[in-house]
Amino acid sequence: MKRSLALIATLASGFALSAAAQTLPAPAAPAAAAPAGPTKIAVIAFQVAVAQTNEGQRNFADLQKKYDPKRQQLKTLNDEVENLTKQLQAQGDKLNDAERASRAKSIDDKKKQLDRQAEDAQNDFQQEMQELYNGLASKVYDVLASYAQAQGYTLVLDVAQQQNPVLYASESTNITKQIIDAYNVKSGVPAPPPPPAGTAAPAPSATKPVIKPPVAH
Repeated sequence: MKRSLALIATLASGFALSAAAQTLPAPAAPAAAAPAGPTKIAVIAFQVAVAQTNEGQRNFADLQKKYDPKRQQLKTLNDEVENLTKQLQAQGDKLNDAERASRAKSIDDKKKQLDRQAEDAQNDFQQEMQELYNGLASKVYDVLASYAQAQGYTLVLDVAQQQNPVLYASESTNITKQIIDAYNVKSGVPAPPPPPAGTAAPAPSATKPVIKPPVAH
């Protein structure tokens, strides 16, 4: 039951892309001859940039809405299992062995159904989010490459990776916001409307999907 509840909670809150994506590697930069002159280095939280583009926020919100009916279906089934379990616990000593066994089997079958449906829904959600991230990351990378060349950067390091070599970087070298802004201009996707007053943003799930990076350019 705990596993099923965790999967339902995952679908309810969604995988917060800005948090989940921080575990993902960025596309590898293509090999190129270093230009003459001093090295100019920038850093970026690439996966965070992808997540925080207007297009990323819009697409992920659409994905959450798509799975709302499935989340509600799983919650309804979970509530049914809980109610049947409470009824059996309350009435168990008043039932004969056959009736008690029949009810217990019915509950067990529904638990298995809940586990199976919740896991299937989670897998489908993860696969769609992987595709969403890969497609968008590839386009954001194109903007990053153009921006770096235009600004004369010879090296851009991704500080969002778990095993990145950067121990310190001045904030002036961080081009995450510039890339987000540049991509928003290029895509033409407007900023998403703010959530209604009193509505909390969905919390990131503790369970993060494993998403493959887009193909390197």
